[in-house]
Amino acid sequence: MTPLSCFQNRFNVACVLLGSLLLAGIANARPSEDQLEYPKYKGAKALQHEVTTDLMKLPGILGTAIGQDAAGEPTLTVYVDQNGQYKSEILGIFPPRLRGVTVRTELTEKFYAYAYTPGGGGTTVSHTAKQTPPIQLGTSGGWRNDLANGYCCGGTLGSLIRVNGVQYILSNYHVLEADIVNGGNGIVATTGSEVIQPGLIDARCDATKTQTVGKLVLVKSLPNSNMDCAVAQVVSGMVNTNGSILEIGILSSNTVAPALAQLVKKSGRTTGLTRSTIAGLNATISVTYENECVGGTAFTKTFTNQIVIANSRSSFLGSGDSGSLLVEDITSKPRAIGLLYAGSSSTAIANPITPVLTFLGSKLGGTATMVGN
Repeated sequence: MTPLSCFQNRFNVACVLLGSLLLAGIANARPSEDQLEYPKYKGAKALQHEVTTDLMKLPGILGTAIGQDAAGEPTLTVYVDQNGQYKSEILGIFPPRLRGVTVRTELTEKFYAYAYTPGGGGTTVSHTAKQTPPIQLGTSGGWRNDLANGYCCGGTLGSLIRVNGVQYILSNYHVLEADIVNGGNGIVATTGSEVIQPGLIDARCDATKTQTVGKLVLVKSLPNSNMDCAVAQVVSGMVNTNGSILEIGILSSNTVAPALAQLVKKSGRTTGLTRSTIAGLNATISVTYENECVGGTAFTKTFTNQIVIANSRSSFLGSGDSGSLLVEDITSKPRAIGLLYAGSSSTAIANPITPVLTFLGSKLGGTATMVGN
């Protein structure tokens, strides 16, 4: 048994003995989305299941996912911090193939929750302007007091869901709930906090130039669950009841599982309507969160079973697009695939939509469904 590398002395963590791993039986692998149950993906899925826990112990490893190469064959993708101290050493441990599976390393910055903060990129007017009610979603928004430390922040009010006949705006925890310390503004987000459109970042930090479109209902998805989501109960008359999203329109009420190379789109506060492809499934990803607008690091969360989307030069997802709904790229009534929440300049990350709806249904006392036709 020859280890590919042992970082124990340098990093004081367990050695990564990739070369001596036992084949993982499929019964021991984590359940995944539909495509990864196909026989051709079993080897990659088993390999990922075996190596990810140890890899994530190494400083500089940001995550893993199952992807595919140009020929459509499965790959194990490993995300490596391009600014990490031991980048070269880490890249050197991976062979081109391991146990018959192509291994691909991808350099990227650390993944951050993508709420908008100063310096986060440009805007498109139609996604940041104050709308005449009832508003469409895919728009700038946030909670009314999302300002601290001399700055104000915001994100995207992504879509509409329904639970027991009540409509809620769906976005991210870090867009609506993440002010968890008194800190720079003496306030924390609570149930009943006003959710506004546009977000403070697009109103020169002046809440009087915004409108209240929802009331926050704390579901506290983080740090303990596997998803970054939050909801606000719609204020009557303020949001289009058909759930229409800017530049996308009305959704299907059905959802669809993600698939590699699937064409997708989203409508968000910062980059507007953008299109891309799904580059990875079943991803394990480490994401850093702040405790309020431009606050200190609150925690770093490792998510599993995530969707990875290509995001070259932040062309698909930018800072402030968090909360956008990931949908299939078709003209009419697209089905929801995931809820976008984090990324880097090369990679975007989304929670699969089905577990998000299941989680929210359990928190809100019913069955959560997308609003659409």
